[in-house]
Amino acid sequence: MGTEIERKFLVTSDDWRAEARAGAFYRQGYLSSVESCSIRVRVSDKRAFLNIKSATLSVTRTEYEYPLPLEDAREILDHLCAGPLIEKTRYFVPHGGFEWEVDVFEGDNQGLVVAEIELESADQAFDKPAWVGNEVSEDARYYNVCLTKHPFKDWPGDDKR
Repeated sequence: MGTEIERKFLVTSDDWRAEARAGAFYRQGYLSSVESCSIRVRVSDKRAFLNIKSATLSVTRTEYEYPLPLEDAREILDHLCAGPLIEKTRYFVPHGGFEWEVDVFEGDNQGLVVAEIELESADQAFDKPAWVGNEVSEDARYYNVCLTKHPFKDWPGDDKR
């Protein structure tokens, strides 16, 4: 069984950019989202994947990922996935012996910037960079699958902090 242990945080400044490596543009959509799991197609540069992830509201979730032919993935995104699609640029930022992923969203989620860190265990210690703010790992609004149904552009102003 595949397992993902990931913590997600809001980003409070652009200071991460000084250490970031070149970003990769991601375009992804969902074929299904039910109470137990989501099924996603993602294209990043010249690679594509099918991803199945449990809908658990936790830092630890079951996850499976399989490569897809690029053209098939593009057709699936364009014709089978419910909109809006998730569009974001992911940057990789080394800090404290970990590689942080900073997602800068575009389209209907423009203005949202989150940082994620993958861990070996849910209680693994790590150093939070100064540009990382509140943790949102267990706030479903920040899950990409939820952002397709309730995009950041539609959130009330007070919720965008």
